Amino acid sequence: MAITVAMINDLRQRTNAGMMDCKKALTDTNGDMDAAIKILREKGLAIQVKRADKESKEGIICAVASADGKMIAMAEVNTETDFVAKTDNFKNFVKRVADKVLEIGPELGDSLKEEHMTIISQTGENVKIRRCDRYVQDGIGKIDSYIHMGGKVGVLIEVACGKAETVAAEAFNSLVHDLTLQIAAAAPRFLNPEDVPQADIDAELEIKLNAIKEQKGKLPPEQALVGIKKGMAAKFLSEVCLVDQPFVKNEAGVKTTIKELVASTAKALGDTVTIKRFTRFQLGA
Repeated sequence: MAITVAMINDLRQRTNAGMMDCKKALTDTNGDMDAAIKILREKGLAIQVKRADKESKEGIICAVASADGKMIAMAEVNTETDFVAKTDNFKNFVKRVADKVLEIGPELGDSLKEEHMTIISQTGENVKIRRCDRYVQDGIGKIDSYIHMGGKVGVLIEVACGKAETVAAEAFNSLVHDLTLQIAAAAPRFLNPEDVPQADIDAELEIKLNAIKEQKGKLPPEQALVGIKKGMAAKFLSEVCLVDQPFVKNEAGVKTTIKELVASTAKALGDTVTIKRFTRFQLGA
């Protein structure tokens, strides 16, 4: 069967594969469109297997929200080069992943298998759906997202309040947005100090004490170590816990913490305000 330009273009439209790949697939299948599509899908899978050992550290983090704003999904998709990550084709695939997470949740299974194989075939790179998350608002409050540095950092947050009217208040919405900026910039690992495993604190103290011993040749007396360890632990918690971090928008000389910022906003609104949870993705980290 003669392979026409129209047939090749039709296959390209259906698969987004290259012109020569489409022509060869149609030639090999004697013009059978479905069989040609199958070949191109299988070729995509073959590329995926072949390139599985290639590092994928570039990519995009994308967030999408439902029409009512009560559900937000976020996805990180990695590829090998920044060149591919900047193409519309790759961006569209990432958006498709985020949309699917919004629809069915973060456990995607094989729901995007064909699209995944197609993007691998099109780019010739190892494309990985690295991680996904979805927030569904629970009770009175707000969920929000923030994408920083063109998709290099992504944040999800849920903040609760006691009164429905608070959700519409400018101060409350400004607080929620500022919290997403805080998480993006300061990279907290935990919400509250009680969330930090003791093993993490002990490991940090060991590193700090070993540095002192290396610098001074010995450790201070045990009596002095009690206060030193307490100060080290407090500093560590202020770095890794969101509520204890200094607000990134503080002016010079101001030391307002996130806990204090939330409390002052709640007082001004005459309501209770609580940070329930957050998620932070950093590309490749």
